[in-house]
This record gives sequence, C-alpha cells and structure tokens, in this order.
Amino acid sequence: MKIPQTRSGSAPAARVGRAGAASPAAGASAAPTSVAAPAVATTIMGIPDDELTPKVRQAILTLMGEVDRLRQEVERGNARISYLEKLADEDSLAPIANRRAFVRELARYIAFAERYGTPSSLIYFDVNGLKQINDTYGHAAGDSVLLQIANTLLANVRKSDVVARMGGDEFAVLLSHADEKTASDKAQAIVAKIEASPLAWNGQSIPLAVAFGIHTFHGGEDIGTALDAADKAMYRQKKAPETKG
Repeated sequence: MKIPQTRSGSAPAARVGRAGAASPAAGASAAPTSVAAPAVATTIMGIPDDELTPKVRQAILTLMGEVDRLRQEVERGNARISYLEKLADEDSLAPIANRRAFVRELARYIAFAERYGTPSSLIYFDVNGLKQINDTYGHAAGDSVLLQIANTLLANVRKSDVVARMGGDEFAVLLSHADEKTASDKAQAIVAKIEASPLAWNGQSIPLAVAFGIHTFHGGEDIGTALDAADKAMYRQKKAPETKG
C-alpha cells in the first residue's frame, strides 16, 4: 500500500502525544524528539526484581531450580511405576494380560454382573498338540504358535474385553455383557480364525487347533468357581473327539 505524502516535505503534520513532544519556541526550528521505550519490570515469582536483594534473588533462583529438579524426578518415578505396573500385569511372551491381571479383572466383572444383573462370559482356550510342536520344531516354534494365537484373540474381541494367557498353552477371554450364546458364537468364530491360519515356520506350515470351554456368570459366585467351571467345560470338549474315536 502506498503511504500518502504530507503537505510539507520536511516535517510530519501529526505530533507525538503530550508526554512525548513539546511545542517549539516561536522562530526556533523544531528539534526532533524521541519517545523513550517503556521500562519492562522483571519479576521473580511475582516479586519485582528491584525489590530483591542479591542474596534473596539467588536464594529464590536456587529454590526454583530445586523445585524443577524434584518435578523431573517425580515424572521419572511415575513413568517407572507405570512401566512396573505394566510388567506385573502383562504376559512375558505375548502383549496380553497374565493370570494375575486376569483374575483381578474377573473379580471386577463378577461384581458388575451381580450389581447390574447383566451376564458376562468367560471363555477358556487350550492349544491342542503344543507339546508335539515343541518336540518336532523346537520351543521357538511353540512360542510363535502361542504368540500367533494371542494376536488372533486380540484381533477378534472388543477393546472392553480382556485377553490373557493363564499359563503354558491356556488362554482366557472375558466377554463383557455376553450371554452363553453370544460367547459360544464368538468362541467358534475365533477357533475358525485360528484353524484357518496355520503357522508358517521355516518354510513349513504348522496347523493349529484349540479347544474351548465357556462359563457365563450373573454374579454371586467366587473367582475360583468361575475359572474351574470354564476349565472343566474346555476339557470336556477337548476329550470329546477322543471319546468318539
């Protein structure tokens, strides 16, 4: 944008405000006036700098540095606590809950079901033939089987559900707000996913299979009873093909 020229080529028509300019004496040339920049008052913890003695200023700065150091230590401590809590609750092999964390969540689900009268279900899974896989292909292959099954479980449940490895070749899933039919449909769908994806291991395809058992609870029972019921249901299904044969 073009700036318009003033009528006089030597001095601007507008003057600086009262505090910044004085009228020139008659017949005298106007001397240029400068406006002093306003002083910026520095403060430390809200106290103006000019009210602090050097010793007090140094003491306050030292205290502020110590507070900042303590804040950083607290943040590191909280991060460490979060890491240890995760370590205590997560399975050593797969990114799912361990038995300890699962039992705690099961207690919470049972209490919720009892309070609101809403059923939830526990599904117990057992990997078939893991010992033979370990003996034939090695324990590294067996670990890969467990990891693949854990990831399949995670990928086929809701975020509100809980997946855990209960130890060895056994897994468990907590389905929130799920009756027995819902849990059975989900379990069968998961089994189909597992069996449809054999483990690729050193150029070979290792077929996978699991057995499952379901226990639906409405509250009013203890943790051991729920786990035992699901475990027994799983073993009944696991032994059914043997009985037929």
